[in-house]
Amino acid sequence: MTEFSGCKLALILNGKLLVYKRDFSDSIPFSGMYDLPGGGREGEESPVECVLRELEEEFGLQVSEERLSYCEKYALSSGSYGYFYAAKICEEELNMISFGNEGVSWQMMSIHDYLSKTDSIPHLKERIHKYLERAL
Repeated sequence: MTEFSGCKLALILNGKLLVYKRDFSDSIPFSGMYDLPGGGREGEESPVECVLRELEEEFGLQVSEERLSYCEKYALSSGSYGYFYAAKICEEELNMISFGNEGVSWQMMSIHDYLSKTDSIPHLKERIHKYLERAL
């Protein structure tokens, strides 16, 4: 593995995940599937800077680094690596969401539903399973 290329974040409230439905476009991977906040690295930013910036860009939310309760580094097929984070979110923050221009819509979805849907991104389901195993 050479360098880190991006991050994803599972934001959890009462057994539900903050997810969004990706745009329907042949030009993007996982078109129309349910995704988690996060994305690609910009410049020389750290993994934490990347995931927090992506969250703010996509949902208008600011979360402190101290609230990131879980971090996993994982290999990508491209030869680089990414990070998967988890944190708790509160009801007040949900009311502050300002959904950006990536994706069709957002929702709070039960973890069980996300894991059982055929239109959830498969490798993110694996990361959530791993997180749940370690969190229990």
